[in-house]
Amino acid sequence: MLGRTAQNLFWLSRYVERAENMARLLEVGYRMSLTSRREGGNSEHLISMMKAAEVDEEFAAKHKQADLDTVAHFMMFDPSNPSSVYSCLMAGRTNARSVRTAITTDMWETLNAAWLEFSQIKPRDVRGAKLLELLEWVKHLSHEFRGALLGTILRDDGFAFSQVGNFVERADNTARILDMKYYVLLPRAKMVGGDLDIQQWTLILRAASAHLSYKHVYHDRYKAHDIADFLMLRPEMPRSLIFCAKMIEETLGNLTAIYGTSGECHEAAVQLSAMVSDTTMDKVFAQGLHGFLTEFIARNNKVTETLSENYNFY
Repeated sequence: MLGRTAQNLFWLSRYVERAENMARLLEVGYRMSLTSRREGGNSEHLISMMKAAEVDEEFAAKHKQADLDTVAHFMMFDPSNPSSVYSCLMAGRTNARSVRTAITTDMWETLNAAWLEFSQIKPRDVRGAKLLELLEWVKHLSHEFRGALLGTILRDDGFAFSQVGNFVERADNTARILDMKYYVLLPRAKMVGGDLDIQQWTLILRAASAHLSYKHVYHDRYKAHDIADFLMLRPEMPRSLIFCAKMIEETLGNLTAIYGTSGECHEAAVQLSAMVSDTTMDKVFAQGLHGFLTEFIARNNKVTETLSENYNFY
C-alpha cells in the first residue's frame, strides 16, 4: 500500500474518532460547569476542558471570556480550531475522498451524508438542550461510521491502518478526559473525596459511555479510585487506556505479519502497552495521576510519529 493511502486511512479514522471525542469533552465541560455554583465556575470548568484538549491557547487568542456559547462555537463550528467538530468532519471527508477506492461505499456515504447535514446547521440555533442533542448526534455519527468500517471493509493492511488510527485517538481522548480532573481540582486539593469531587468523577464516567458498565463491574457507589481504574486499567472496558494500548499493539502486530517486517513503531506500541499493563492504581496515584497521563499521551504520540516514519506517511 502506498504511504499516502496508509496515511489517509489512518487520519480518516482518527478524525472521525476525534469529532466524537471533542463532543464528549465538551459535554463533560458543560455538565461540570452546571455542578459548580461558585461565581466564575462555568468559565473555570470550560477552560479546564479546553486545557485538556490543548486548544486553550488558540481560544484565548480569539476570545476574552470563556462563556458556554463562545466555547461551544469554538469547539463545534470554528474552522480555525483544527480540533473542532467542523474541522474534524471536513478533514475526515477530505481524506475519505482521497482514498475513495480503498474504503467501502457504506463508509463514504455515512461520512459524506453527515458532513452535508452538519454543514447546514446554524451555530446560533445550537444552545442548551439543542447543544446536548447535537453532541449526541456527533457521537452517533462516529458509531455509524465505525459500524460501516467494521462491517464492510476487507481485513487487510488498510483495515489495520484504520484501526491503529482509531485506537491511538481514543487512547489520547480517554487520557485527556481523565486529565481534565487534574485541571479542575488542582487549585482546591481540599475538594478531593468530597461530594463535588465524586460528582465530577461520575460525569467523566458518563462521558466515556461507561456509566452502566461500571455499575455492572463494581456493584458499588462511585469512588474516584474505582472510576480511574475502570477507565485506565480494565482490559474489558473498550475505551480504557489498557484496551486501546492492547489493540494498537495487536494491530501493529498484524501489519508485521502482512509486510514481514517490524519497525520502531512496533516497539513504541509494546512500551505503551507495558506502561498500563505493569502498574496498579495505587502506584498511579502515588506517582501522580497528571504525571502518569502526561507520559501516556507522550508515548501514544510516539506511536504516531514512528508509524509515520516506518510506513512513509507524507
